[in-house]
Amino acid sequence: MAAAVTIEVCTSIGGISPPEWNTLADGDPFLRHEFLHTLHASGCASTETGWTPQYLILREDGALRAAMPLYLKSHSYGEYVFDWAWADAYQRHGLDYYPKLLDAIPFTPVGGRRLLTADDGQRDLLLKAALQLARDTGVSSLHVLFPPAEEAAAMQGAGMMLRQGVQFHWTNAGHADFESFLASLNQVKRKKIRQERRRVRDAGISFEWVDGVAITDAQWVFFNRCYRETYRLHHSTPYLSLDFFREIGRRMPENIVLMLARREGKPIAASMNLHNGRTLFGRYWGSLEYHPALHFETCYYQVIEYCIARGITTFEGGAQGEHKMARGLLPVATRSAHWLAHPQFAAAVEDFLAREKQNVAMHMDELAERNPYLSSGTPESDIDPA
Repeated sequence: MAAAVTIEVCTSIGGISPPEWNTLADGDPFLRHEFLHTLHASGCASTETGWTPQYLILREDGALRAAMPLYLKSHSYGEYVFDWAWADAYQRHGLDYYPKLLDAIPFTPVGGRRLLTADDGQRDLLLKAALQLARDTGVSSLHVLFPPAEEAAAMQGAGMMLRQGVQFHWTNAGHADFESFLASLNQVKRKKIRQERRRVRDAGISFEWVDGVAITDAQWVFFNRCYRETYRLHHSTPYLSLDFFREIGRRMPENIVLMLARREGKPIAASMNLHNGRTLFGRYWGSLEYHPALHFETCYYQVIEYCIARGITTFEGGAQGEHKMARGLLPVATRSAHWLAHPQFAAAVEDFLAREKQNVAMHMDELAERNPYLSSGTPESDIDPA
């Protein structure tokens, strides 16, 4: 007898069993029930902030088998794949771009599965249901951000348009220590990194790695100050709250590490990173004092040292930032998928994406010419010229 398959829209992940959901998440910290539920329960990602959960849930005989974390969005903030020009074009033609449907992790530009199932048939059912939901609700569009290549191919096969982007990731080539990593870089980049690290040390700044289970409430309060200060300096409003940080620190400490900077025993800066033991994701940082190269030390060099010490294979440095190449992070292609209900606008966007794809390819070629690593793979002399 065939299993009874149902797909429903779920407006609260709080009603889903965490163990069932986390089986689908398969170790991705941003897909964990604890992370998503805390985003919603803290009010950071809620209807009031423009993120209304519309999760698609597929069950077989009542058991959770697949899911798609969808949101009804009333804006495009916190997404990192920019469609503001599309929204502006709609407005100029007297059309509403919002609300739209979005499959993404709020405020998180990291790649990962967006159709939570290992079954191709269930994946296709979720895609079909998402597109039908977009049509039934009359939204302007459906967007899926940072899916893996195999999911993106399935989305293209279902009639969605693909968009390409670029991020910067570091790969651990089996380095024994940070000096081994430096030896793999060309002399100019190696010398620059040593100079930057020396400037931080000469300022009397030291670092502590604080894994999640050891993070105190006072450290969360301090980190939140740093995080909010970064947004203040950029004349922006922070997306996340102290309650959110405290709660994920309590509920998923095994996935979190703080890089805490001190000067004269006083904390002055911090970066927060999530990891799953294989990949580390650089997320947020801030400082209460300005020191040259402090950002690079806190967000890149300490993180790379941590990855080497813990045997973590990949460090994803987040959205944008070509300056990351000089710190050993290399360009990696990202993708997103898009469906627009309006046929004329869909055709215009398809034309734009074809031209943008060519520009991204040329940009990737240009970045490849600036590779900071030794082309031969053989370390140069460790003696840098003055």
